[in-house]
Amino acid sequence: MSFRTLTYEARAVEGGTIATATLNVPEKRNAIGPEMANELLHVLASVADDPEVRALVLTGAGGHFCAGGNIGQMSGEGDGLDFKGDYADLLLAMVRSPKPIVAKVRGYAMGGGLGLVAASHFALAADDAVLGTPEIHRGLFPMMIMAVLSRIVPRRPLLEMMLLGQKMTAADGLRLDLLNRVVPGDALDAAVDAVTAELAARSPTAMAHGLRAWARQGDMAMERSLPMLRDALAELLVTDDAREGVSAFLQKRKPVWTGK
Repeated sequence: MSFRTLTYEARAVEGGTIATATLNVPEKRNAIGPEMANELLHVLASVADDPEVRALVLTGAGGHFCAGGNIGQMSGEGDGLDFKGDYADLLLAMVRSPKPIVAKVRGYAMGGGLGLVAASHFALAADDAVLGTPEIHRGLFPMMIMAVLSRIVPRRPLLEMMLLGQKMTAADGLRLDLLNRVVPGDALDAAVDAVTAELAARSPTAMAHGLRAWARQGDMAMERSLPMLRDALAELLVTDDAREGVSAFLQKRKPVWTGK
């Protein structure tokens, strides 16, 4: 695929491949519009279908992650690739991704960019990163990202974020669980590599089954989620990776995952 608003690469590591999608409109601090959202949906579909990919790193070019929504391109499908969906579809696809998504955050992660951070499974940031929901200053409101932010940030701090639109430090983001880890800027690449290496060493089958169940149970009451999770465990137990994991444990050896 040929992308106009991002770059995509995959590198081999022990256990599989780590894919990286880099938002690449640095002159706009990687602000996201319909075309970028659509291209990211193509990336997610490709990653989900590639049995070698163990995780997807999402980052930005030019020193910033994503400065928010592209105000000059708030609607439409964009040009280029076949239309898969809009920003709301993208957030949903990220939450439902069977492959772990790791946000690597430098510089600004504002508005729609913060939504991408919240929809990722992991988020690591440089200590000078800046987060926030500034939409209120433009007579707007962070409507769609509210769906993912409300799953992470407590109600009162989230309302304060959205109503006041103040910028937050990376330390603030860590305190509110928007970030897993904050490190010095020159240590961010190594920190992300360490996390993705750990993910590549895990059973891709177990991760895919687990992430799908995680996404489904988040929308269910407990009386519905527990039976669903029981069935999900039963489905996982009959996979080759589950059998291999048990055998390796009993034989005191390192498991060899096949992704089946």
